[in-house]
Amino acid sequence: MLAIVLALASAISYGGSDFAAGLASRGASVIQVTLVASAVSAVAVAAALPFAASPLPTAPALAWGAVAGLGGTLGAFALYLGFRHAAFSVAAPISAVGAAGFSVLAGLLLGERPSALALAGIVLALPAIVGVSASAASADSETAPASGSGRPVTGVAYGLAAGACFALLFIGLDRAGSGSGLWPVAATQAGEMVLALAVAVVTRNLALPVGPPRRLAAITGLAGATGTIVFFLATHEGFLAITAVLTSLYPAVTILLARVLLGERLTALRVAGLALAGACVGLIAAGGAG
Repeated sequence: MLAIVLALASAISYGGSDFAAGLASRGASVIQVTLVASAVSAVAVAAALPFAASPLPTAPALAWGAVAGLGGTLGAFALYLGFRHAAFSVAAPISAVGAAGFSVLAGLLLGERPSALALAGIVLALPAIVGVSASAASADSETAPASGSGRPVTGVAYGLAAGACFALLFIGLDRAGSGSGLWPVAATQAGEMVLALAVAVVTRNLALPVGPPRRLAAITGLAGATGTIVFFLATHEGFLAITAVLTSLYPAVTILLARVLLGERLTALRVAGLALAGACVGLIAAGGAG
C-alpha cells in the first residue's frame, strides 16, 4: 500500500510540474525553462541528501541514475515543445501512455508478476489515459492559448517521444536499486543539469527567463524533484509495472489544473477517462503493488 500512496504522490507532483512548465514555456524558450527547472531540481535533491543517510553509492547505481536523468531531460524537452504546439490535454496524456506502456513491458521482461487484480488495473489505466486525450482535438481549438494550438499532430508526435524518454527515467530509477539512498536521484538531477546546460550552450540560449516564466520554471523544478524522489521510493516498495502506471496518471492532475485555472473544457470522454483512472487505482490497491 505504501508503494501505491507514494506513486500517487509522485503523479500529483509531476502533474503540477508539467502544468507550471506548460505555462512557463509559452512565455519563454523551452531551453531556458528546462535549464532553470533542472538547476532548481538539483539544488532541491542536494538539500534532501543529508536526510537520507546511506553508504557510499555504487558505480552501477550512479550510472543508472545518470541514464534516468538523460531520459528525464530529453522527455522534458519533447513535452515542453509539445505544449508549445498543442493544448496541455494533447501532449501530456500521450506522453503518459508511452511512459506507462514501456515501463510495464520492462517490468514484465524483468520478471515482475503482478496479481490478477493489479494486472486488470494496469490494463484499465492505458485506456483511461487515452480516453482523456481522445477528446482533446474537439476542445483544444476552443480553450488553448494561441501559442499552443492549431498543430495537434505535432503535439502528438512530441508526446510520444516524451513518453519513451520518461519510461527510460522510470526504468533507470528502478534499476538503480535502493541501497545507495538518494544518491541515484542526485545522479539523475546532475545528468539532467549537464544535458540542459550543454543544449543551452550549443544553441547559445543561456539567458534566463524573467518575470512569471522564471518563477514558473522554478516551481517546475521543485515539483519535478519531489516527484522523482517520491517515485524512486515507490518503485523500491513495489513493482515497476505498477508504480510507473500509477505515476503515469499525472496528466489527470495537469488537466484538472488546466480546467480550474485556465478554463479548459472537461468533455464527457475526459470525465470517463478520469473515472477509469479512479477504477484503475482501486483495482491496483486491492491487488497489491508487489
